[in-house]
Parts: sequence; structure tokens; C-alpha cells
Amino acid sequence: MHKEVASDRQFGTVDGRFLAKKDRQAKLKSAALIRRCVSHLVSAQCAARPNAIAITAAGESVTYSELDSRSTHLARHLRTLGVGPDVVVAICLHRSVSFVVAALAIWKAGGAYLPMDLSSPQERINFILKDAQVPIVLTQESLAAPFAVGPWRLVDINWELNVTRAPTGTFRSCEVTPENLAYVIYTSGSTGQPKGVEITHKGLFNLVTWHMAAFDVTPSDRASQLSSLGFDAAVWELWPYLATGASVHIADQETRLRPEMLRDWITKERITISFVSTPLAERLIALDWPADGSLRFLLTGADTLQQYPHPDLPFRLINNYGPTECTVVATSGWVQADNRPLHPPSIGRPIKNAKIRLLDGNLREVPAGSVGEVYIGGISLARGYRNSPELTREKFTSDPFSDDPGARLFKTGDIAFFRPDGQLQFLGRIDDQIKIRGHRIEPNEIVAVLRRHEGVEACAVVAANANCAGKRLLAYIVAQPGAKIGASQLRNHLARHLPDYMLPDAFVLLSSLPVNPSGKVDRTALPLPDASNTLRDVSVIEPRTPIEQRLAEILESLLGVKNIGADDNFFLLGGHSLLGTQLIARVQDAFGIEVSLRLLFDSPTIADLSSHIEQLIVARLEAMSEEEAQRILGDQADPAQEVG
Repeated sequence: MHKEVASDRQFGTVDGRFLAKKDRQAKLKSAALIRRCVSHLVSAQCAARPNAIAITAAGESVTYSELDSRSTHLARHLRTLGVGPDVVVAICLHRSVSFVVAALAIWKAGGAYLPMDLSSPQERINFILKDAQVPIVLTQESLAAPFAVGPWRLVDINWELNVTRAPTGTFRSCEVTPENLAYVIYTSGSTGQPKGVEITHKGLFNLVTWHMAAFDVTPSDRASQLSSLGFDAAVWELWPYLATGASVHIADQETRLRPEMLRDWITKERITISFVSTPLAERLIALDWPADGSLRFLLTGADTLQQYPHPDLPFRLINNYGPTECTVVATSGWVQADNRPLHPPSIGRPIKNAKIRLLDGNLREVPAGSVGEVYIGGISLARGYRNSPELTREKFTSDPFSDDPGARLFKTGDIAFFRPDGQLQFLGRIDDQIKIRGHRIEPNEIVAVLRRHEGVEACAVVAANANCAGKRLLAYIVAQPGAKIGASQLRNHLARHLPDYMLPDAFVLLSSLPVNPSGKVDRTALPLPDASNTLRDVSVIEPRTPIEQRLAEILESLLGVKNIGADDNFFLLGGHSLLGTQLIARVQDAFGIEVSLRLLFDSPTIADLSSHIEQLIVARLEAMSEEEAQRILGDQADPAQEVG
């Protein structure tokens, strides 16, 4: 402002009325910019609907008034610690009310938030915090240990919110512009380290306002929050609803992973809009749903949708596509029932202010109906990668088709074509990037860690449809001469550096990696895992009891691995949480009892799990009357009869 006044004086145009007008215009412009930030929309709802429920989680509910007061209280403190525009603050909390309070407080203070995946190994957490150059880590005492050492200041959100301080005047949110950072999310990187994607307020504002209009969101809506906080879909699950005055309901850990439990929770909580990752969505739409349920839209994305919904499904299935670099969603479309599809479901059409171009290797648009690489433009593009200007220049290029000199395109690496109806059909990747269970994975990051193991001479990591459960992450290993390595040894080595979702489902031992004429690994020649090549830690002990035998049969069908033994570990054979929920369902069908996901994690071998199943069957029989027991035993398969 001072520079403008000085300049005006040089030209002799300054008088009292002019300055007053300039001041009013500046204030109006500043107010307009603030209104284009999601935090302002949330604050407006806090003022308009103070007693309405904003968030519910783990039995705790907070109103919009409480959300406003808690976030304002924390924002005051963050402001005193130097938080302001483009200052990134890490949030190290579980999915909870406190997380939402922390994120909103950071915005009110003018900063941007960095959600941390608390399940990540310590080395990865330290790298991200240092790479992002965060001055502050917001956490709570019970979670603070992994963040105790580092060039940042720890702030205990519980202590801070419980300390009563007299307000020092009216608090006003820091004035940020649409170009300032809203949040930073780290994704897998091809260089062997994760990379931070910087998203601005204008990109988030565009996502939120498009969503509010596209799905007719009103204050009466009830939305679910199911995604991990380090996954950008969590952004989408929160802010469109809090910006509208609707309520957000955070499901517990087990519920969000088990389709039947999730369906029942959605019904009980009267959820109207829910996002789930693609593998879970495909299982949800296969279930029976009450015709009079409240769910209006089931949103999905993050992987390739293969299934069409049944025509009797009482809600709409919406398929979505968008890299993290494009603020969660770039295209969206309603998937209607189709009994004779020519292709898998499309990924829809571009959302508001998003531009999709299909280009060839020379950055020329491909002819209508032809396959090209997907380039995304529009105001939702990320600013770039945190502290990585070279990678930013590589992936974000100027838009040669726009008259705006600042317009850019993001090179996705995805390939697709436009169908005659104008919808985009996703086909795959032009590189080795993998999407599994909602996560974007760069295989080179896993390979880089595997190569650091002293027993590994060469390796490759791919995704393959190795069984009926869908894609699996497979690692192919060539051992150093004389080295003896097992699956758990390699898995533990990787787990010290990588999050769980990047751990291979199976390790396949080869004498050498197949190569094509150009000398690169020939991925088409890599064998699927079987009993002869899959790395194990124990010799196969044949299942000894009827229950062990039945469990082994279930796992062989589920995992696509033959000759499973009594001491084989479900997770070392390629199992994971989503497959675990399928195993639990099959155990219930086979034995008439229900085991928890927690029990599976604690007892992952055939022998241990069989022992618990036997105890549960016996306990169930002992609780029955003689007549009930005889009737049940008459209906049970051999395993249950054997126990009885």
C-alpha cells in the first residue's frame, strides 16, 4: 500500500478522497480474496449455524460454535509462533475431531497443513518433516514420541486447547490469497523418496464449490470420513461439507475396512454422501442395501473401477479421477447399470475449471477417439513439488493451447481416449507407476530400498492380477550368491523405510530377471507367485486338523497360492486388510462364527487362527441348549462336527 501511495504522489494524483477510495477498494479486494478461501466458508457456517453438529467421531460430537472457538483458540497461539501465509505446519494426529480443529486453526493463522500418516515408519516420517521444512508439529502427548527430536517445535493440541487464556481482542483470520498454500500432501516418488505436492487455496476452493453444486450439498447432509489422512481424498471428505453446514461422521478403524460393517454403519448413521476407494466400492455395490436408506451418492476413485452397479442399487455410484497434483478430482461421472459393457466404467468428464487434453509425444492433440497421454490444466493445478524445482519443471509445463501466458498443464503419465459420448476412458500408464488399494506407488521407491539389503543382488517390483482379489504388489528377487533370505526378513527391512501399503504382497525368488532386447526388465515374462517360487520362512507343514485344512483351502482360493501350510503367515503370503475382511467373511460362512480383524493381525498363521476358531466354536456350542447344538451340528460342515 505504501508503494502505491508513493507512486501516486509522484504523479500528483493524491488527495483525501482518492486515498479513501483506494483504501475502500483495497479492503473490498482483500475481502473478496478471503471469500475465495474454504476457511472463510467454514467460518460463515460457524456463525450461521452455531448449534448444528459439525463433526462426530468416537462418541464425541462438536457443534459449529465449538469448532470455531477451539480452532480460533489454537490459531491465536499458532500466530504467536510465527505461523502465517505459506508456513507449513504438520498435523500428527489420528482421524478425529482434533485433526479438523487443527487444520482449521492452521488456516485461520494463515498457514498450510501437512497431514502425516502415523502408520509410516520413523525414517519416512523424519524425511517428510525435514523435506517440508515444518517449523511446528501439532500432535498430542500420547503420539509425540516419534516427533520428539527434530528442528521443529512440538505443540500438544490437547494441552493448548485446555489452557484458558483471556482473549487479547477480537481475533481475525489472517488474510491469505488464493495463491497461498492450503495443504501439502506427500506421495510416492520415483527417485526413491516421497515428494510433497503443494496445493493452493484457489485449487481447494474450486474443488469444494464444484462439489457443493454437483452433489447438491445442503446443511441436512451427513457425510462419512473414511480415508487415511495422508491420502488426499480425506481433504474431499471434510471441507465441502463443513463449508456447507453439513455434518461429517468419522468411522472407526475396523468399520471403514469391512464392507458389511461399513454398509450397516452408513445406514445407521444416515449417511447421505460417502467416498470409498475403488476396491471397497466394488464390494459395497455387490451387497444388498435397504431400499429406504439415506445414501444418495457413493463416490469412488483412486484405482481402476471394473464393476458396474446393479440396476436396483438405491443410490448413485460416481466414479472420479484425479492425481494429487490436481486437487483430488479432475474428472467425475455417474456410473449407470450396464449389462453389456464394451469397456470398464468411464472416469467421466472434466469438473468445473478443469481442462483435459490428450497429447502425443510431441505435445500435439491426438485425433478424436484416439489414445493419448492425459494432460490436465485449469486453476486446480498444484503450485508444484515442495523443494523440488527440477521435478516441478518436468511435470508442470506451459499450456501451448491457452492464451493465458501463465496457464500450465500437468503431465499425468496416464493414457486414455474420449468416447463418442464425451466421457474419458482410462486405459493405464505409460510408465511403471502403480495404483493399488487407493494409493499411488512408484515401484522405483521400493526397488531403491530393496537394493540396500545385503542379500539382494537384483530386484523388480510390479503390480499383477495374481488372484481373484485383484491387483497385488509383487517383488521379484535375485539373491546374492550364497545369501539366504526369507520373506519376513525382506518385509521387515522394507517396513523400516516404507509405509504398509508399499510392502509387497509376495516375494518371488528368481535366478535372474528376464530382460527384453533393450536390456530392460521384461515385466511380461515375470512369473506369478506359486508354491515353487514364493519366498517363505518355514518349511511347509501340512494342515493337521479339519479346521486347519478348511482354512488352508480358503486361503489358497483367496490368495492364489498353492500348498499353504499350517505355519504359513497370512500377511507374508500376500494378505492385507481388505483381503482380511474377505477372509473373515469366508470364515463366518464356513464355521458360523465371526473373528475380528484385530484377531487376524494378532494370529496370522493357519495354526494360530485355527486354534482361536476352535475356541470360538466350542464357546458358542457351550452357550447353546442341547436342542440348538444338535440342530447346528447337523447343519455344519465336517470341521465344526469334528470340534463338536
